[in-house]
Amino acid sequence: MTLHIFSHNDLDGVGCGILAKLAFKDQVEVRYNSVQGLDFQVERFLEQKADKHELLITDLSVHNENEAKLESFFKKGGKVQLLDHHKTALHFNKYKWAKVQVTYDDGRLASATSLLYDYYKEQKLLESNPTIDRFVELIRQWDTWEWDKNNTIEAKRLNDLFYMISIEEFEERMLNRLLNASSFTFDDFEEKILDMEDNKIERYIHRKRRELIQTFIDDLCVGVVYAESYHSELGNVIGKDCPHLDYIAILNMGGKKIAFRTIHDEVDVSQIANQFGGGGHSKAAGCSINEDAYKLFITNTFPLDSLKIDAPKNQVNLKGRKEGCLYADREENYYIITPSGEQKYKLIKDQKTIEIFNTFEEAERYLKRNYAAYLVRDDVFDKYKTEAKKEGHSVLT
Repeated sequence: MTLHIFSHNDLDGVGCGILAKLAFKDQVEVRYNSVQGLDFQVERFLEQKADKHELLITDLSVHNENEAKLESFFKKGGKVQLLDHHKTALHFNKYKWAKVQVTYDDGRLASATSLLYDYYKEQKLLESNPTIDRFVELIRQWDTWEWDKNNTIEAKRLNDLFYMISIEEFEERMLNRLLNASSFTFDDFEEKILDMEDNKIERYIHRKRRELIQTFIDDLCVGVVYAESYHSELGNVIGKDCPHLDYIAILNMGGKKIAFRTIHDEVDVSQIANQFGGGGHSKAAGCSINEDAYKLFITNTFPLDSLKIDAPKNQVNLKGRKEGCLYADREENYYIITPSGEQKYKLIKDQKTIEIFNTFEEAERYLKRNYAAYLVRDDVFDKYKTEAKKEGHSVLT
């Protein structure tokens, strides 16, 4: 009996396929699918191969119709398992043939690769060793975004390598390493091309950051940007650079998809993706661009100007400056955030206080969300101070 594995076509999904090939050698057939492509493969399996073959679905879940078909197939004696870690798939736990686990007991987030590895070790199909352990952990940290918190750059580089070469070559390289190496490291060739990729990613993100648009959708402040590559890296950089944004929508027009990213614990982008037929994790999710999504994220935002970036090389007009710092919007209205005694900060426009805040960060967040303002360059700051003094209403010193 041949085992058929249908898995996602990202690093976590392919990690599952690699573990299966380690465990079953040539007795397993692996197919990698997009979120949209899985259901076609499941339907074809049930029509053509169900009687004499076993099915394992990892890192993906099926639509309602195939959910019912798989339950019927299982009740008739068919061999099927579904293993996932997305909370949008938790309802599958009502079936004996499915296991969906989002977190471990110790609080770590699970990935499909880590769950499958645990299962194979329990079933004595694989034995733990440092090389495989590290490989699985790097995938888990990347897919759950724990690598950023832990600064596990190796996890990011593993994902970079995955997208730089074909899936077939990636599988071959990883299988050889997991079978023969005493530890998990990148070889000299991989290190060289990864260093080149780092520079390429940095330039790409710098360019895309200048194309970012800001808008409000359902009372949330959203950054919208068009990009076909490096979605996770781009979303992470923009999220940190613009923490006033609740989430970032990254539009891939060629693929007709939207990737959602956030750095905020209180925002769950999987729920946003679910509104448009997608899903994912609380901080990273995605969907196809349907009619509703097209209107909200493309039609309504296309006329908007891009969000100007804060001056990056200032020496004087710095954020949090105790003498006050200067911002401007696209209409050249000027705003000042300055300490206001008792450890508070006030936001000033045209010599009038707009509001008083408990922290500088709260004041800047309000300013950027409501006025899309940016920190001006030092030369603009100096010019503003000079003119304000002449007019006798200087706030800055």
